[in-house]
Amino acid sequence: MNRPSRRQVLVLGLLSCLACNEGTPDGQGEVDAGLLPDGGSIATDTQAPSAPEAPVASAVSASQLSLTWTPGTDNVGVTGYRVERCQGAGCLDFALVGTVTSPPFADTGLPASTAFGYRVLAFDAAGNTSAASATARATTLASGGGGGANATVAGATSLPFPTLNHLTVEWAFSGDANANGVVTVRYRPSGTLPWREAMPLRRIAAGSNEGFSWTARHSGSVFDLQPGTSYELELTLTDPDGGTTTRTATATTRPVPVPMANAPIKAVTPATFASVAAGAQPGDILLLGAGTYPGFDWSRSGTEGKPVVVRGGSGVVINGAINLFTQAWVHLEGLTVNGRIRFNGSRHVVIQRCTVNASSTFAGDGIVTYARAENAYIADNVVTGLTQWAEASLGVNGDNLGEGIAVTGPGHVILHNRVTGFRDGISLLEDDEAVDQYSIDILNNDLSGNADDGIEADFCSHNCRIVRNRLTHNFIALSSQPGLGGPTYFIRNAIYNAVHLAFKPYRGSTGDVLLHNTVVKNGDAFGVYAGRPVAGLYTRNNLFLGGAGGTFNGYSSGTGRVLHVPDLVVESSSLDHDGLGSTTGTFTGRLGGTTFSSLQALRTSTTEQHAVQVDLTAFSTAVAYPTAPMTLSPTPDLRIRADSAAANAGQPLANINEGFAGLAPDLGAFEAGEALPLYGPR
Repeated sequence: MNRPSRRQVLVLGLLSCLACNEGTPDGQGEVDAGLLPDGGSIATDTQAPSAPEAPVASAVSASQLSLTWTPGTDNVGVTGYRVERCQGAGCLDFALVGTVTSPPFADTGLPASTAFGYRVLAFDAAGNTSAASATARATTLASGGGGGANATVAGATSLPFPTLNHLTVEWAFSGDANANGVVTVRYRPSGTLPWREAMPLRRIAAGSNEGFSWTARHSGSVFDLQPGTSYELELTLTDPDGGTTTRTATATTRPVPVPMANAPIKAVTPATFASVAAGAQPGDILLLGAGTYPGFDWSRSGTEGKPVVVRGGSGVVINGAINLFTQAWVHLEGLTVNGRIRFNGSRHVVIQRCTVNASSTFAGDGIVTYARAENAYIADNVVTGLTQWAEASLGVNGDNLGEGIAVTGPGHVILHNRVTGFRDGISLLEDDEAVDQYSIDILNNDLSGNADDGIEADFCSHNCRIVRNRLTHNFIALSSQPGLGGPTYFIRNAIYNAVHLAFKPYRGSTGDVLLHNTVVKNGDAFGVYAGRPVAGLYTRNNLFLGGAGGTFNGYSSGTGRVLHVPDLVVESSSLDHDGLGSTTGTFTGRLGGTTFSSLQALRTSTTEQHAVQVDLTAFSTAVAYPTAPMTLSPTPDLRIRADSAAANAGQPLANINEGFAGLAPDLGAFEAGEALPLYGPR
């Protein structure tokens, strides 16, 4: 350890003396703070410490709250913290309640069931004081035992792996044995005034399945944010049994990835590619000239703000595989690849505006990582597989091949791609290959002709967001086999002719959330034949239409029931405000152990108290019932009529359906009269 010099000791001693207002040893004289005894000079410390961050208040008992925070920093050193308190929900009249040298701070002798606010200020030896921290709020427990097992004990909050348009929010907890704790969310761009409401977080009980386990937490997403923007969040945990508290947090969405400004452009030909690639530096753009290139292994990383870009254009063809292993900040743009792109173990990879034609030489795959990767951006690509749309191709054991786009790891954004002719169109990995599959966006993709799953969101740990995709002529549209606690979100997807299933929450799936999806399919409108419990299912504002069914490559599409989920764990699930119908003219089904044969029976005997009955006349343009699922008919327009039974029949959902035009949100993927989203490449 380095010892301080005599000069440093004198400086610190003088600063300490100044702080206590004792200019000389007898306290009467003055010291020139600019002079040292040996004639040297020093500068008076006038720099205030930084404000403490992330204060967290939590209830300990009916008379005690605990406060902790991230310490502030100072150019010389923080010597202590002022803790200020106010009383009452939303209070602002702070007064000093105590001083400590470091966190935490225990506030005792408080009245029960009372809300308090706290803020913290750091100070240094020179008397400089920081700005106040953000406010932390908490409520003491009810009197009589501190809330017991029913009170929530708040744990850590986190916002892992922001994407371009969404934030994941998690808040761990213990206690709450009666499961009545709720976390509400407000958000706003940093520095602005009005708060906006988001959906409450989903309460996730601890559990395990298929070799994976998860802890108790409140978890959810804030949707449809702007890229590259800082947001403030206010999270309020409310538990009538005790533990109510409020926390604030900030997070920044990722920006749309772009090359470095004024990046050097290096012209490349098939003859010079290897040598130019070997010397690529962060920030370089390799501009490939027209010609045919062999596949290649890429081993040059960029850095944040200085990606290495490999860019193609008209006449550029790569025959073979591109392997990009354990690299970072690399962009592949505008390439035509007859083979496969694989980015195992890489971070911040961009694959955009490429045309990928799968080859049996590379297992029929398109764009894949088979090892944990992070924060990939896969956008505006056309990915075409080898699987034919034929009955023999259907199902996991059918004559099908390859994954169109497959990822594992957190933070990936997969949007505006067109994926056709694979076993699975877009998929997460399964079983022991699945690693940290959370905070993943699958948005605005156009998927057709995939013989097993259109989108396979299997083994999602939490906050996978499958939003605004169009799925036409797929064996199974959307899979969650299983969800690992959740939430796994399926929102505003438009599904036509899912031969077997529209949704597949199998293998004990837990925590799936279905909002505003439209389904028109052969057989059962919403049928789930899991054979294992389906738990924590939450549906609102969906539109399901079925009819007479059949059997296709050994798989039944159902008999025309409107809703058939016999394995539903009713106690942990909630289905309501859905539109249901069958071209058979019947209205039958089963929800958990309850069967029904009319709309009235469904409403009175299940949670679907606000369900409505719909038929094909709900749509604004004619939609043909898919009587022959193996026929590739044109993609229909699934927007509804403003005067249909599906109009104004939904439940308002914060951050999901704001801005609806009528008395209430419409059912299904689209509000009546609105423009269709753009699906596939922009």
